[in-house]
Amino acid sequence: MSKIGQKIKQVFPDIAILKDQDNYSVFSGRNLPSFVKDFLIRKHIDVDGNLNKEAIFDFLDKHIPDDNNVVKNRLYRQEQVQLLTRFIIITDIKGGRVRFAIPDAGIKSNEAVIPDYVVNQYREDLIDGEKWGVIKLIYIPPVGREKGYIELADYKPFRPYKVDLEYFRECRSDFTTEEWIDVLISAMEYNPDGFKGITQKMEFLTRLLVFVEPRLNMIELAPKGTGKSYVFGNLSKYGWLISGGKVSRAKLFYDKSRQQPGIMKNYDFVTFDEIQTIIFQDPPEMQAILKSYLEAGHATVDNYKFLSECSTMLMGNIELTSANLPRHNKYFAHLPESFRESALLDRFHGFIEGWYLPRMNKSMILKDWTLNVEYFSEVLHLLRTAPEYSMLVNEVVYSEEKSDLRDLKAVKRIATAYSKLLFPHIINPKELDKEDFRIYCLDPAIRRRGIIKEQCHKIDEEFKEYMPEIRLK
Repeated sequence: MSKIGQKIKQVFPDIAILKDQDNYSVFSGRNLPSFVKDFLIRKHIDVDGNLNKEAIFDFLDKHIPDDNNVVKNRLYRQEQVQLLTRFIIITDIKGGRVRFAIPDAGIKSNEAVIPDYVVNQYREDLIDGEKWGVIKLIYIPPVGREKGYIELADYKPFRPYKVDLEYFRECRSDFTTEEWIDVLISAMEYNPDGFKGITQKMEFLTRLLVFVEPRLNMIELAPKGTGKSYVFGNLSKYGWLISGGKVSRAKLFYDKSRQQPGIMKNYDFVTFDEIQTIIFQDPPEMQAILKSYLEAGHATVDNYKFLSECSTMLMGNIELTSANLPRHNKYFAHLPESFRESALLDRFHGFIEGWYLPRMNKSMILKDWTLNVEYFSEVLHLLRTAPEYSMLVNEVVYSEEKSDLRDLKAVKRIATAYSKLLFPHIINPKELDKEDFRIYCLDPAIRRRGIIKEQCHKIDEEFKEYMPEIRLK
Protein backbone atom coordinates (compact mmCIF):
# COMPACT_ATOMS: atom_id res chain seq x y z
CA MET A 1 0.00 0.00 0.00
CA SER A 2 1.37 3.42 -0.95
CA LYS A 3 1.47 6.44 1.34
CA ILE A 4 -1.32 8.12 -0.60
CA GLY A 5 -3.38 4.92 -0.46
CA GLN A 6 -2.94 4.77 3.31
CA LYS A 7 -3.96 8.39 3.65
CA ILE A 8 -7.05 7.91 1.48
CA LYS A 9 -8.12 4.97 3.65
CA GLN A 10 -7.54 7.08 6.78
CA VAL A 11 -9.30 10.26 5.60
CA PHE A 12 -12.16 8.52 3.74
CA PRO A 13 -12.75 5.44 5.95
CA ASP A 14 -16.30 4.82 4.73
CA ILE A 15 -15.63 5.62 1.09
CA ALA A 16 -12.25 4.04 0.31
CA ILE A 17 -12.02 0.75 -1.56
CA LEU A 18 -9.10 -1.56 -2.27
CA LYS A 19 -8.43 -1.87 -5.99
CA ASP A 20 -7.06 -5.38 -6.49
CA GLN A 21 -7.29 -7.04 -9.89
CA ASP A 22 -7.60 -10.44 -8.22
CA ASN A 23 -10.82 -9.27 -6.56
CA TYR A 24 -12.20 -7.85 -9.79
CA SER A 25 -11.72 -11.18 -11.56
CA VAL A 26 -15.12 -12.17 -10.08
CA PHE A 27 -16.69 -10.09 -12.86
CA SER A 28 -15.03 -12.08 -15.64
CA GLY A 29 -17.50 -12.61 -18.48
CA ARG A 30 -19.76 -9.75 -17.41
CA ASN A 31 -19.33 -6.39 -19.12
CA LEU A 32 -20.07 -4.04 -16.22
CA PRO A 33 -19.01 -0.42 -15.76
CA SER A 34 -16.63 0.43 -12.92
CA PHE A 35 -19.27 2.18 -10.81
CA VAL A 36 -21.30 -1.06 -10.62
CA LYS A 37 -18.25 -3.20 -9.87
CA ASP A 38 -17.14 -0.88 -7.08
CA PHE A 39 -20.61 -0.91 -5.55
CA LEU A 40 -20.59 -4.71 -5.38
CA ILE A 41 -16.99 -4.94 -4.13
CA ARG A 42 -17.67 -2.36 -1.44
CA LYS A 43 -20.82 -4.22 -0.38
CA HIS A 44 -18.96 -7.52 0.13
CA ILE A 45 -15.49 -6.58 1.41
CA ASP A 46 -14.26 -6.25 4.98
CA VAL A 47 -12.10 -3.51 6.51
CA ASP A 48 -8.92 -5.45 5.74
CA GLY A 49 -9.74 -5.81 2.06
CA ASN A 50 -10.88 -9.46 2.18
CA LEU A 51 -13.61 -10.11 -0.38
CA ASN A 52 -16.53 -12.49 0.08
CA LYS A 53 -16.46 -13.81 -3.48
CA GLU A 54 -19.22 -16.37 -2.91
CA ALA A 55 -21.64 -13.59 -1.91
CA ILE A 56 -20.79 -11.65 -5.07
CA PHE A 57 -21.23 -14.74 -7.25
CA ASP A 58 -24.64 -15.29 -5.65
CA PHE A 59 -25.67 -11.65 -6.25
CA LEU A 60 -24.48 -11.78 -9.86
CA ASP A 61 -26.34 -15.01 -10.57
CA LYS A 62 -29.57 -13.55 -9.17
CA HIS A 63 -29.40 -9.98 -10.50
CA ILE A 64 -26.89 -9.85 -13.40
CA PRO A 65 -27.14 -13.04 -15.47
CA ASP A 66 -24.12 -13.87 -17.60
CA ASP A 67 -26.49 -14.75 -20.46
CA ASN A 68 -29.03 -11.98 -20.92
CA ASN A 69 -30.81 -14.01 -23.59
CA VAL A 70 -32.48 -16.11 -20.85
CA VAL A 71 -34.32 -13.14 -19.30
CA LYS A 72 -37.21 -13.09 -21.78
CA ASN A 73 -37.45 -16.88 -21.66
CA ARG A 74 -37.76 -16.85 -17.85
CA LEU A 75 -40.40 -14.15 -18.03
CA TYR A 76 -42.39 -16.12 -20.60
CA ARG A 77 -42.38 -19.06 -18.15
CA GLN A 78 -44.08 -16.71 -15.64
CA GLU A 79 -41.00 -16.27 -13.44
CA GLN A 80 -40.44 -12.96 -11.70
CA VAL A 81 -37.02 -11.64 -12.71
CA GLN A 82 -35.04 -9.13 -10.65
CA LEU A 83 -32.11 -7.38 -12.33
CA LEU A 84 -29.48 -4.75 -11.56
CA THR A 85 -29.31 -3.27 -15.02
CA ARG A 86 -29.20 -0.32 -17.35
CA PHE A 87 -32.56 0.51 -18.89
CA ILE A 88 -33.98 3.30 -21.05
CA ILE A 89 -37.26 5.10 -20.36
CA ILE A 90 -39.39 6.44 -23.21
CA THR A 91 -42.67 8.30 -22.73
CA ASP A 92 -45.18 7.18 -25.36
CA ILE A 93 -47.37 10.25 -25.73
CA LYS A 94 -49.62 8.77 -28.43
CA GLY A 95 -50.15 5.53 -26.54
CA GLY A 96 -50.52 7.22 -23.15
CA ARG A 97 -47.92 4.96 -21.54
CA VAL A 98 -44.41 5.08 -20.15
CA ARG A 99 -42.32 2.43 -21.84
CA PHE A 100 -38.84 1.08 -21.20
CA ALA A 101 -36.18 -0.95 -22.97
CA ILE A 102 -33.32 -3.13 -21.72
CA PRO A 103 -30.95 -3.33 -24.71
CA ASP A 104 -28.61 -5.81 -23.03
CA ALA A 105 -31.48 -8.27 -22.53
CA GLY A 106 -33.06 -7.76 -25.94
CA ILE A 107 -36.17 -6.15 -24.43
CA LYS A 108 -37.55 -3.46 -26.74
CA SER A 109 -39.68 -0.47 -25.77
CA ASN A 110 -42.66 -1.68 -27.82
CA GLU A 111 -42.95 -4.77 -25.61
CA ALA A 112 -42.30 -3.29 -22.14
CA VAL A 113 -44.39 -0.96 -19.95
CA ILE A 114 -43.98 0.84 -16.61
CA PRO A 115 -47.37 0.97 -14.85
CA ASP A 116 -48.67 4.28 -13.54
CA TYR A 117 -48.34 3.30 -9.88
CA VAL A 118 -44.57 2.74 -10.30
CA VAL A 119 -44.15 5.95 -12.32
CA ASN A 120 -46.04 7.95 -9.67
CA GLN A 121 -44.00 6.42 -6.84
CA TYR A 122 -40.69 7.40 -8.46
CA ARG A 123 -41.81 10.50 -10.33
CA GLU A 124 -38.44 12.29 -10.05
CA ASP A 125 -36.39 9.26 -11.12
CA LEU A 126 -38.42 7.66 -13.88
CA ILE A 127 -38.09 10.36 -16.51
CA ASP A 128 -36.97 9.80 -20.08
CA GLY A 129 -33.40 8.70 -20.54
CA GLU A 130 -31.00 6.00 -19.41
CA LYS A 131 -31.22 4.76 -15.81
CA TRP A 132 -29.50 2.22 -13.59
CA GLY A 133 -31.45 0.40 -10.93
CA VAL A 134 -32.66 -2.85 -9.41
CA ILE A 135 -35.90 -3.67 -11.23
CA LYS A 136 -38.45 -6.46 -10.90
CA LEU A 137 -39.99 -7.69 -14.14
CA ILE A 138 -43.12 -9.75 -14.73
CA TYR A 139 -44.83 -10.94 -17.91
CA ILE A 140 -48.49 -10.08 -18.59
CA PRO A 141 -49.81 -12.65 -21.09
CA PRO A 142 -52.12 -11.66 -23.97
CA VAL A 143 -55.85 -11.39 -23.27
CA GLY A 144 -58.19 -11.41 -26.26
CA ARG A 145 -56.85 -8.89 -28.76
CA GLU A 146 -54.51 -7.34 -26.20
CA LYS A 147 -50.92 -8.37 -26.85
CA GLY A 148 -48.69 -9.65 -24.07
CA TYR A 149 -46.06 -7.35 -22.60
CA ILE A 150 -43.34 -7.11 -19.95
CA GLU A 151 -44.11 -4.98 -16.92
CA LEU A 152 -41.69 -3.22 -14.58
CA ALA A 153 -43.38 -4.11 -11.30
CA ASP A 154 -40.87 -2.56 -8.88
CA TYR A 155 -37.85 -0.29 -8.98
CA LYS A 156 -35.03 0.73 -6.65
CA PRO A 157 -32.73 3.50 -7.93
CA PHE A 158 -29.05 2.63 -8.16
CA ARG A 159 -27.96 5.31 -5.75
CA PRO A 160 -25.88 3.54 -3.10
CA TYR A 161 -24.31 6.70 -1.64
CA LYS A 162 -25.78 9.86 -0.23
CA VAL A 163 -23.05 12.34 -1.00
CA ASP A 164 -22.34 15.21 1.36
CA LEU A 165 -20.29 17.81 -0.50
CA GLU A 166 -19.35 19.53 2.75
CA TYR A 167 -17.79 16.31 4.03
CA PHE A 168 -15.90 15.91 0.75
CA ARG A 169 -14.60 19.48 1.02
CA GLU A 170 -13.45 18.93 4.59
CA CYS A 171 -11.59 15.78 3.58
CA ARG A 172 -9.88 17.64 0.73
CA SER A 173 -8.38 20.00 3.31
CA ASP A 174 -6.31 17.11 4.72
CA PHE A 175 -4.31 16.78 1.47
CA THR A 176 -1.71 18.97 -0.20
CA THR A 177 -2.36 19.94 -3.83
CA GLU A 178 0.19 17.39 -5.07
CA GLU A 179 -1.38 14.68 -2.92
CA TRP A 180 -4.87 15.59 -4.10
CA ILE A 181 -3.84 15.28 -7.74
CA ASP A 182 -2.76 11.71 -6.94
CA VAL A 183 -6.07 11.09 -5.15
CA LEU A 184 -7.98 12.14 -8.28
CA ILE A 185 -5.85 10.00 -10.58
CA SER A 186 -6.28 6.96 -8.36
CA ALA A 187 -10.05 7.61 -8.25
CA MET A 188 -9.93 7.32 -12.05
CA GLU A 189 -8.47 3.82 -11.45
CA TYR A 190 -4.93 4.64 -12.54
CA ASN A 191 -1.66 4.44 -10.64
CA PRO A 192 -0.29 7.95 -10.03
CA ASP A 193 3.28 6.57 -10.04
CA GLY A 194 2.80 5.53 -13.67
CA PHE A 195 2.86 9.18 -14.77
CA LYS A 196 6.01 11.20 -15.38
CA GLY A 197 5.57 14.37 -13.38
CA ILE A 198 2.92 16.99 -12.96
CA THR A 199 2.53 17.79 -16.69
CA GLN A 200 1.29 14.31 -17.55
CA LYS A 201 -0.90 14.17 -14.48
CA MET A 202 -2.59 17.50 -15.20
CA GLU A 203 -3.12 16.60 -18.86
CA PHE A 204 -4.80 13.38 -17.74
CA LEU A 205 -6.99 15.08 -15.12
CA THR A 206 -8.16 17.62 -17.69
CA ARG A 207 -10.35 14.84 -19.07
CA LEU A 208 -12.51 15.24 -15.95
CA LEU A 209 -13.38 18.88 -16.64
CA VAL A 210 -16.50 17.99 -18.64
CA PHE A 211 -17.64 15.82 -15.70
CA VAL A 212 -17.86 18.83 -13.36
CA GLU A 213 -18.67 21.88 -15.50
CA PRO A 214 -21.97 22.39 -17.38
CA ARG A 215 -21.78 23.16 -21.09
CA LEU A 216 -18.01 22.89 -21.25
CA ASN A 217 -16.87 21.91 -24.75
CA MET A 218 -13.44 20.29 -25.15
CA ILE A 219 -11.38 18.57 -27.83
CA GLU A 220 -8.67 15.97 -27.25
CA LEU A 221 -6.39 14.55 -29.92
CA ALA A 222 -4.10 11.78 -28.74
CA PRO A 223 -2.27 8.70 -29.98
CA LYS A 224 -3.98 5.34 -29.63
CA GLY A 225 -3.74 3.51 -26.34
CA THR A 226 -3.94 6.44 -23.92
CA GLY A 227 -7.15 5.31 -22.22
CA LYS A 228 -9.57 7.80 -23.78
CA SER A 229 -12.53 5.47 -24.13
CA TYR A 230 -12.13 3.91 -20.68
CA VAL A 231 -12.32 7.19 -18.77
CA PHE A 232 -15.48 8.38 -20.50
CA GLY A 233 -17.23 5.01 -20.74
CA ASN A 234 -16.67 3.58 -17.26
CA LEU A 235 -16.41 6.24 -14.57
CA SER A 236 -19.90 7.74 -14.54
CA LYS A 237 -23.47 6.78 -15.33
CA TYR A 238 -24.08 10.45 -16.10
CA GLY A 239 -22.09 10.36 -19.35
CA TRP A 240 -22.76 8.92 -22.80
CA LEU A 241 -20.02 7.63 -25.12
CA ILE A 242 -20.52 7.57 -28.89
CA SER A 243 -17.84 5.47 -30.59
CA GLY A 244 -17.89 6.34 -34.26
CA GLY A 245 -20.66 5.59 -36.76
CA LYS A 246 -23.66 7.59 -37.88
CA VAL A 247 -24.96 10.38 -35.67
CA SER A 248 -28.25 12.15 -36.31
CA ARG A 249 -30.07 15.19 -35.04
CA ALA A 250 -32.79 12.88 -33.73
CA LYS A 251 -30.32 10.89 -31.63
CA LEU A 252 -28.54 13.90 -30.14
CA PHE A 253 -31.08 16.70 -29.95
CA TYR A 254 -34.66 16.06 -30.98
CA ASP A 255 -36.57 13.29 -32.74
CA LYS A 256 -39.33 15.01 -34.70
CA SER A 257 -41.21 11.81 -35.56
CA ARG A 258 -41.39 10.67 -31.91
CA GLN A 259 -41.47 14.21 -30.50
CA GLN A 260 -38.80 13.33 -27.95
CA PRO A 261 -35.51 15.02 -27.00
CA GLY A 262 -32.25 13.22 -27.73
CA ILE A 263 -29.49 11.97 -25.45
CA MET A 264 -27.91 15.39 -24.86
CA LYS A 265 -31.00 16.34 -22.85
CA ASN A 266 -30.45 13.71 -20.16
CA TYR A 267 -26.68 13.46 -19.59
CA ASP A 268 -23.96 15.52 -17.95
CA PHE A 269 -21.67 15.03 -20.93
CA VAL A 270 -21.60 13.32 -24.31
CA THR A 271 -18.28 12.10 -25.70
CA PHE A 272 -17.68 11.60 -29.42
CA ASP A 273 -14.92 8.99 -29.56
CA GLU A 274 -13.07 8.08 -32.76
CA ILE A 275 -14.23 11.38 -34.21
CA GLN A 276 -12.57 10.59 -37.55
CA THR A 277 -15.13 7.82 -38.10
CA ILE A 278 -18.26 9.75 -37.09
CA ILE A 279 -20.67 10.54 -39.92
CA PHE A 280 -23.46 13.10 -39.63
CA GLN A 281 -26.58 11.95 -41.47
CA ASP A 282 -27.37 15.54 -42.47
CA PRO A 283 -24.08 17.51 -42.14
CA PRO A 284 -25.44 21.05 -42.83
CA GLU A 285 -28.31 20.58 -40.37
CA MET A 286 -26.01 19.12 -37.67
CA GLN A 287 -23.44 21.88 -38.13
CA ALA A 288 -26.11 24.56 -37.70
CA ILE A 289 -27.61 22.92 -34.60
CA LEU A 290 -24.19 22.27 -33.04
CA LYS A 291 -23.09 25.87 -33.56
CA SER A 292 -26.19 27.14 -31.82
CA TYR A 293 -25.98 24.64 -28.97
CA LEU A 294 -22.24 24.97 -28.31
CA GLU A 295 -22.59 28.74 -28.23
CA ALA A 296 -25.67 29.20 -26.09
CA GLY A 297 -26.89 25.84 -24.75
CA HIS A 298 -29.98 25.76 -26.93
CA ALA A 299 -31.01 24.98 -30.48
CA THR A 300 -34.28 25.12 -32.40
CA VAL A 301 -35.65 22.15 -34.32
CA ASP A 302 -38.81 23.18 -36.18
CA ASN A 303 -40.92 24.72 -33.38
CA TYR A 304 -39.14 22.86 -30.57
CA LYS A 305 -36.52 24.72 -28.54
CA PHE A 306 -33.94 22.27 -27.23
CA LEU A 307 -32.30 23.32 -23.93
CA SER A 308 -29.56 21.45 -22.07
CA GLU A 309 -26.53 21.83 -19.78
CA CYS A 310 -24.76 18.83 -21.35
CA SER A 311 -21.02 19.19 -21.93
CA THR A 312 -19.35 17.98 -25.12
CA MET A 313 -16.05 16.17 -25.66
CA LEU A 314 -14.56 15.38 -29.06
CA MET A 315 -11.83 12.74 -29.08
CA GLY A 316 -9.70 11.57 -31.94
CA ASN A 317 -6.29 10.24 -32.88
CA ILE A 318 -3.39 12.30 -34.14
CA GLU A 319 -0.26 11.29 -36.03
CA LEU A 320 2.98 11.92 -34.13
CA THR A 321 6.66 12.14 -35.02
CA SER A 322 9.40 10.01 -33.44
CA ALA A 323 9.76 12.85 -30.90
CA ASN A 324 6.14 12.20 -29.85
CA LEU A 325 4.91 15.55 -31.16
CA PRO A 326 2.22 16.26 -33.80
CA ARG A 327 3.51 15.61 -37.31
CA HIS A 328 1.46 18.51 -38.68
CA ASN A 329 0.93 21.95 -37.19
CA LYS A 330 -2.71 21.96 -38.32
CA TYR A 331 -4.19 19.65 -35.68
CA PHE A 332 -7.69 19.55 -37.14
CA ALA A 333 -6.68 18.80 -40.73
CA HIS A 334 -7.71 15.14 -40.50
CA LEU A 335 -11.02 15.65 -38.72
CA PRO A 336 -14.23 14.98 -40.69
CA GLU A 337 -15.17 17.90 -42.91
CA SER A 338 -18.08 18.79 -40.62
CA PHE A 339 -15.59 19.52 -37.80
CA ARG A 340 -13.01 21.41 -39.85
CA GLU A 341 -15.01 24.63 -39.99
CA SER A 342 -13.37 27.36 -37.91
CA ALA A 343 -16.70 28.89 -36.84
CA LEU A 344 -17.69 25.56 -35.26
CA LEU A 345 -14.29 24.84 -33.71
CA ASP A 346 -14.13 28.31 -32.17
CA ARG A 347 -17.14 27.36 -30.04
CA PHE A 348 -15.05 24.73 -28.24
CA HIS A 349 -13.52 26.12 -25.08
CA GLY A 350 -10.26 24.22 -24.79
CA PHE A 351 -7.89 21.59 -26.15
CA ILE A 352 -6.19 18.60 -24.49
CA GLU A 353 -2.74 17.76 -25.85
CA GLY A 354 -3.06 14.00 -25.63
CA TRP A 355 0.45 13.37 -26.93
CA TYR A 356 1.77 14.25 -23.49
CA LEU A 357 -0.04 11.26 -21.99
CA PRO A 358 1.60 7.86 -21.50
CA ARG A 359 0.39 4.74 -23.26
CA MET A 360 -1.56 2.53 -20.92
CA ASN A 361 0.55 -0.36 -19.64
CA LYS A 362 0.63 -2.77 -16.71
CA SER A 363 2.31 -0.25 -14.42
CA MET A 364 -0.68 2.09 -14.86
CA ILE A 365 -3.11 -0.38 -13.28
CA LEU A 366 -3.99 0.68 -9.75
CA LYS A 367 -3.52 -1.81 -6.92
CA ASP A 368 -4.16 0.31 -3.87
CA TRP A 369 -6.80 1.99 -1.73
CA THR A 370 -8.72 4.76 -3.45
CA LEU A 371 -12.14 6.44 -3.60
CA ASN A 372 -14.74 4.08 -4.97
CA VAL A 373 -15.91 5.05 -8.43
CA GLU A 374 -19.63 5.32 -7.68
CA TYR A 375 -19.03 7.80 -4.85
CA PHE A 376 -16.52 9.74 -6.95
CA SER A 377 -18.91 9.99 -9.90
CA GLU A 378 -21.68 11.27 -7.62
CA VAL A 379 -19.34 13.97 -6.27
CA LEU A 380 -18.42 15.07 -9.79
CA HIS A 381 -22.11 15.18 -10.69
CA LEU A 382 -22.96 17.35 -7.68
CA LEU A 383 -20.08 19.75 -8.36
CA ARG A 384 -21.66 20.65 -11.71
CA THR A 385 -24.43 22.61 -10.01
CA ALA A 386 -22.32 24.23 -7.28
CA PRO A 387 -22.35 27.97 -8.14
CA GLU A 388 -19.69 29.09 -5.64
CA TYR A 389 -16.76 28.31 -7.91
CA SER A 390 -17.78 30.42 -10.89
CA MET A 391 -18.50 33.29 -8.48
CA LEU A 392 -15.00 32.91 -7.05
CA VAL A 393 -13.41 32.90 -10.53
CA ASN A 394 -15.36 36.01 -11.57
CA GLU A 395 -14.12 37.78 -8.46
CA VAL A 396 -10.40 37.06 -8.92
CA VAL A 397 -9.92 37.12 -12.72
CA TYR A 398 -9.23 40.34 -14.66
CA SER A 399 -9.57 40.79 -18.43
CA GLU A 400 -8.87 43.76 -20.66
CA GLU A 401 -11.87 45.75 -21.88
CA LYS A 402 -11.47 44.61 -25.50
CA SER A 403 -11.34 40.91 -24.62
CA ASP A 404 -13.21 38.63 -27.01
CA LEU A 405 -16.22 37.36 -25.06
CA ARG A 406 -15.76 33.79 -26.32
CA ASP A 407 -12.18 33.76 -25.09
CA LEU A 408 -13.11 35.18 -21.70
CA LYS A 409 -16.05 32.81 -21.26
CA ALA A 410 -13.89 29.82 -22.25
CA VAL A 411 -11.06 30.71 -19.87
CA LYS A 412 -13.40 31.33 -16.95
CA ARG A 413 -15.32 28.13 -17.58
CA ILE A 414 -12.17 25.99 -17.75
CA ALA A 415 -10.66 27.71 -14.70
CA THR A 416 -13.90 27.09 -12.80
CA ALA A 417 -13.80 23.40 -13.69
CA TYR A 418 -10.18 23.11 -12.51
CA SER A 419 -11.14 24.88 -9.29
CA LYS A 420 -13.92 22.37 -8.64
CA LEU A 421 -11.56 19.45 -9.23
CA LEU A 422 -8.43 20.63 -7.46
CA PHE A 423 -9.68 23.06 -4.80
CA PRO A 424 -13.25 22.03 -3.96
CA HIS A 425 -12.69 23.17 -0.36
CA ILE A 426 -12.00 26.78 -1.41
CA ILE A 427 -15.16 28.80 -2.06
CA ASN A 428 -14.13 32.07 -0.41
CA PRO A 429 -11.66 34.31 -2.32
CA LYS A 430 -10.01 35.27 0.98
CA GLU A 431 -8.97 31.64 1.49
CA LEU A 432 -7.64 31.24 -2.04
CA ASP A 433 -3.91 30.81 -2.61
CA LYS A 434 -3.73 32.97 -5.73
CA GLU A 435 -0.41 31.53 -6.87
CA ASP A 436 -1.79 27.99 -6.73
CA PHE A 437 -4.90 29.16 -8.57
CA ARG A 438 -2.78 30.78 -11.27
CA ILE A 439 -0.55 27.72 -11.74
CA TYR A 440 -3.21 25.02 -11.63
CA CYS A 441 -6.35 26.78 -12.90
CA LEU A 442 -5.92 30.07 -14.73
CA ASP A 443 -2.72 29.53 -16.74
CA PRO A 444 -3.83 26.09 -18.02
CA ALA A 445 -7.21 27.54 -18.97
CA ILE A 446 -5.56 30.35 -20.97
CA ARG A 447 -3.21 27.89 -22.69
CA ARG A 448 -5.97 25.45 -23.63
CA ARG A 449 -8.17 28.18 -25.08
CA GLY A 450 -5.12 29.60 -26.84
CA ILE A 451 -4.59 26.35 -28.76
CA ILE A 452 -8.16 26.52 -30.09
CA LYS A 453 -7.58 30.12 -31.24
CA GLU A 454 -4.27 29.26 -32.88
CA GLN A 455 -5.77 26.33 -34.78
CA CYS A 456 -8.79 28.35 -35.92
CA HIS A 457 -6.37 31.00 -37.24
CA LYS A 458 -4.55 28.32 -39.25
CA ILE A 459 -7.87 27.41 -40.90
CA ASP A 460 -9.14 30.97 -41.36
CA GLU A 461 -6.88 34.00 -40.89
CA GLU A 462 -9.92 36.11 -40.06
CA PHE A 463 -9.67 34.59 -36.56
CA LYS A 464 -7.14 36.29 -34.34
CA GLU A 465 -4.24 34.10 -33.27
CA TYR A 466 -3.41 35.61 -29.90
CA MET A 467 -5.26 35.66 -26.61
CA PRO A 468 -6.34 38.88 -24.89
CA GLU A 469 -4.82 39.79 -21.55
CA ILE A 470 -6.49 37.68 -18.85
CA ARG A 471 -4.84 37.56 -15.43
CA LEU A 472 -5.41 37.63 -11.71
CA LYS A 473 -6.65 40.89 -10.22
